Amino acid sequence: MTIVEKILARASGKKRVSPGEIVEAKIDVAMINDITGPLTVEGFKQLNVKKIWDPIKVVVALDHQAPPTRVESARDHLLLREFSRDHGIKDLYDVGEGVCHQVLPEQGFALPGHLIVGADSHTCTYGAFGCFATGIGSTDMVAVFATGKLWFRVPESMLVNLEGKLPPRVMSKDFILHVIGDVGA
Repeated sequence: MTIVEKILARASGKKRVSPGEIVEAKIDVAMINDITGPLTVEGFKQLNVKKIWDPIKVVVALDHQAPPTRVESARDHLLLREFSRDHGIKDLYDVGEGVCHQVLPEQGFALPGHLIVGADSHTCTYGAFGCFATGIGSTDMVAVFATGKLWFRVPESMLVNLEGKLPPRVMSKDFILHVIGDVGA
């Protein structure tokens, strides 16, 4: 199995998983920020669930609208601070404490073998630390907050061989963007 398959197998309590298979997996870490978090909190309140599944596994970062430049943004920060306090979330990184994608690795949340979801499209960058990390929507995060689980389709893998040497001033990011353009969604 690939590392992603191994992580999803562990998280779903299976010995093996295969590309294309749908699994329900337990989440190791869930992250929201001050853009996506308020939508998650409002959706969670609508469920009328009394507490989140595991406050130790939730990270809240006030980093996208920091400092807040509008009254609405300041209200969002207040909402997330109150929600964190009321639900026992200790890992709230307030304005000036860092960007979520830097905080998770530096504070030991992005660990090899972990399954991480974040209500932010850049969450996948934690894959650099040997975990499976993916961005999800605020509605999916509501389900995670309530149950600690989410379903995933086990992804297919692709081998890309780069032969030769990149020309001057062409970097690895240029290469991968070219490959993504060729492969498509």
